[in-house]
Amino acid sequence: MVSCRNLRKRYGTGDAAVVAVDGVSTSFAAGEFTAIMGPSGSGKTTLMHLLAGLDTPTEGEVSLAGTALAGLDDRALTDLRRDRVGFIFQAFNLLPTLTAEQNIVLPLRLAGRPVDRDRLQRIAASLQIGDRLGHRPAELSGGQQQRVAVARALLTEPSVVFADEPTGALDIATGRALLAGLQNAARQASQTIIMVTHDAAAATYADRVLIMADGRLWDELRAPTLESIMSVMASVTVTS
Repeated sequence: MVSCRNLRKRYGTGDAAVVAVDGVSTSFAAGEFTAIMGPSGSGKTTLMHLLAGLDTPTEGEVSLAGTALAGLDDRALTDLRRDRVGFIFQAFNLLPTLTAEQNIVLPLRLAGRPVDRDRLQRIAASLQIGDRLGHRPAELSGGQQQRVAVARALLTEPSVVFADEPTGALDIATGRALLAGLQNAARQASQTIIMVTHDAAAATYADRVLIMADGRLWDELRAPTLESIMSVMASVTVTS
């Protein structure tokens, strides 16, 4: 569903150049939940932005939902992201004047697509916000706002969901509920989930974990456990 080959991202030139992503080649299957981890500055967020078409690589290729991103103009790239991609960020990005339900359905309204009310209710129930849909963001807790953002990302039935530190501002119980929702989206709806996180416990919800260091892939774990993640993270050495 998502793949990259020899992907590089360099900022600056000459002695001041910084290579954030350095020759990464990997792929993400349909229905697979992948967590990307690594020390601060390892390139994990830059990699996610390149995969999502939010940034342009210096070298290499990215394919998203069967479409090569190279050469797409801004309109085509915007349409691809709107139709095939969902985004979940640590900042909730909710419109304060709209209710939770209105925020959730907004992308569909903007695209001129009908709202599947049954699907909306199922997603809201699975995220435990079914009774909060009529409330505005200011009337919701931080955890409820984040789950509204997750529902907004999932309702459009995107092929791929990118999540950047989605549990960073949440308490443990709320974070677990959110991660279980992402896990269900992968297993039941065959959506590809790509999540950047610092939290090893959060990464155990994924089918695999990619560990990055110095812009490169350091290791890959299948069926990760907290112990296996912590062991690999302890072995990571950073040279930059």
